[in-house]
Amino acid sequence: MKTVQNGRATGRGQLSRDRVLQGAIAVADAGGIAALTIRSLAQELGVKPMSVYHYVANKDEILDGIVDLVFSEFELPEAGGDWRKEMRRRADSARRVLRSHPWATALLQSRLNAGPATLRHHNAIIGTLRGAGFSVEQTAHAFALIDSYLYGFVMSETALPIHGPDSVADLAGSMMQRFSADDYPHLVEFTTEHIMRPGYDFGAEFDFGLNLILDALAESLPGNGSGGSV
Repeated sequence: MKTVQNGRATGRGQLSRDRVLQGAIAVADAGGIAALTIRSLAQELGVKPMSVYHYVANKDEILDGIVDLVFSEFELPEAGGDWRKEMRRRADSARRVLRSHPWATALLQSRLNAGPATLRHHNAIIGTLRGAGFSVEQTAHAFALIDSYLYGFVMSETALPIHGPDSVADLAGSMMQRFSADDYPHLVEFTTEHIMRPGYDFGAEFDFGLNLILDALAESLPGNGSGGSV
């Protein structure tokens, strides 16, 4: 028999593995990965904790499942496309997804049981780079370089105590009041002439860094970038 609790249908018959995993993502999005327990997940789903175990064996299986769901949200590079445009599109998409799931960035690299979406993602990246003319070794270098930059930037971006361009000037000004400008002249110059300029957005730095990486990778190809350009 179906009942309703807090606006959610309850009872094992209303559950599915996908619903359990989507609920786990909702819990993690709201409170971070540390907030995700079987009990908190059951509460999110409106069921008894034991009902969750009908669809997942343990928390490790939940973590593997939600990692695969996050990878499924990334736009994959299309085979045969311009490799730089495709890698940029994938990087931009991954950044958007990871910003919406701040807990996921570190978790993506830590799981051992890759799901189908994860495997498709990795295969598409490797295929795009190989199709552009990168050797297997160069592909490994390029994949590691792009993802190290992508994940590192997202971690910095989500950790910063700012919330969009409008909050930067006030925060920077408040921080500068705590030290003597004479003691840190370069920091003051940098802050006043760049950080506090109207419209400054730390997120805009992402494109600058990604361009440098893609330019350098293009230069490493035979023919100096004959695999394509943006």
